[in-house]
Amino acid sequence: MKKTWWKEGIVYQIYPRSYKDNTGNGVGDILGIIEKLDYIKSLGVDIIWLCPVYESPNDDNGYDISDYRNISDEFGGNDAFDSLLKEMHKRDLKLVMDLVLNHSSDEHKWFKESRKSKDNPYRDYYFWQEAKNGKEPNNWKSFFSGSVWQKDDITDEYFLHLFTKKQPDLNWENPKVRKEIHNIVEFWCKKGVDGFRMDVISLISKQTDFPDSHVPDNYGETIKTYYANGPKIHQYLNELNQKVLSKYDIMTVGEGPGIDLETGLDYVHEDRNELNMIFHFGHMFIDNGVGGKYDPIEVSLPTFKKVFNDWDAKIYPKGWGSIFLGNHDFSRMVSRFGNTEEYHNKSAKLLALLLFTMRGTVYVYQGDEIGMTNVAYPDISYYNDVETLNSYKEALAKGRDMDAFLKLVHRQSRDNARTPMQWNSSKNSGFSDAEPWLEVNSNYKQINVENQEKDKDSILHFYRKMSAFRKANKVMVYGDYECLNEDDTNLYFYKRYNDEETYIILLNFSNKKQPLDFAKYDLANTDLALSNYSENFDAFLQPWEAQIRKYKS
Repeated sequence: MKKTWWKEGIVYQIYPRSYKDNTGNGVGDILGIIEKLDYIKSLGVDIIWLCPVYESPNDDNGYDISDYRNISDEFGGNDAFDSLLKEMHKRDLKLVMDLVLNHSSDEHKWFKESRKSKDNPYRDYYFWQEAKNGKEPNNWKSFFSGSVWQKDDITDEYFLHLFTKKQPDLNWENPKVRKEIHNIVEFWCKKGVDGFRMDVISLISKQTDFPDSHVPDNYGETIKTYYANGPKIHQYLNELNQKVLSKYDIMTVGEGPGIDLETGLDYVHEDRNELNMIFHFGHMFIDNGVGGKYDPIEVSLPTFKKVFNDWDAKIYPKGWGSIFLGNHDFSRMVSRFGNTEEYHNKSAKLLALLLFTMRGTVYVYQGDEIGMTNVAYPDISYYNDVETLNSYKEALAKGRDMDAFLKLVHRQSRDNARTPMQWNSSKNSGFSDAEPWLEVNSNYKQINVENQEKDKDSILHFYRKMSAFRKANKVMVYGDYECLNEDDTNLYFYKRYNDEETYIILLNFSNKKQPLDFAKYDLANTDLALSNYSENFDAFLQPWEAQIRKYKS
């Protein structure tokens, strides 16, 4: 297996709006990130993935880009970005930019021109369709509720937007659009950035006959069947790689809604020259019911394990994977997969140990290193996220029980991951001197960086311990993986091994002690390498206990 810096590197994702406000306007900014670079370096990470900071009207918090070559003044502008890149490289930190290439903002100059007339030179930079039987061209539903089609009165035609109506989809069928995109990517490569996270890249190739979905109310099936993995997706990615990406020593990771086990390897196979990694969502959509995230279902541990097992078996050794349990689009990982009530510290550490002992590149989302949790705002007016607000409006229109729906919002909203970073117990958690753009989680006085720096048993120090362990033991990066108890509903055991050494990882995903079968797993022939408990017992694993053991021979 080919060894590279981006396979061994640990990625730290920053949602800049919520990280650190240096200018006192309540919004995090680039100067705030620069201020915290030494802290970030102390975590043992190597790469920062920076969510969008380009010019944008912020209908979807920067994922609606109006100028791909300029940094928003709200975040500090181009000079601040140049300083960030310089200060990061000075500390041997690499910068991965978040690039949104499936759609632009409707305030981008291309779209402003495109909508002027049917014969405008920019018309086919986007997808325009006539009405069908006096209505939308098809029955597709937006990721953010409602139709994917918006009628524009200027030309009396509809444009396609898989996301908000201010995020029209770019037409990659048009070679001029692809050339524009290649030039944008080249621009940032020449600036010296070290890679790209490509937003919803699996959606860039469209079925241009726009057939009706045969299951419009089945969210996941519609994405997979109609929106993702289009007929020319690999042609487009290969072309982008050949013309730009392959010329630079960079990493690429594509966000892949709709990518499944059948299609995943095609994106990352080392012989295909497309992307280095993808984010699949097997485990992140795991609790989505037929109606999507606001129609949640219960999930068993064997189902969770199966996602990791199946993807590992499918991707390696010819491809490479991404290991993550949270990001800016999902609930906080300890709230979702751990126990924040009784075992906050231990379950957050268990999840960290899982992350750092899996095969693939590790991604840590800001705040997870201190165990930040979901927020439960008292009413919908506190929320900012467009997906949350649209889902709430849709539920209201359908006459749903809105008290019950607010509890779903507490569990599922993307704003759970977007509350300001909790630095200390001072006003606004040390994030800003001004009123923050999104209210700080009320538990910030208990959960913050300053408190955990002082506590050697903290989640923060455990993350540092885990990143150091992974760097010192390359078997955790490149070694083989084998799950040992697929059907167990409480315990997750797996091996990481190569020709020289073998480790066994023992995880108790429950609130009760679980018996430990020393004989079955030959544990008498192991030494304890690392644990989230200070005291360990041979006969059982304690609640949310996590161990790494190394076989002696």
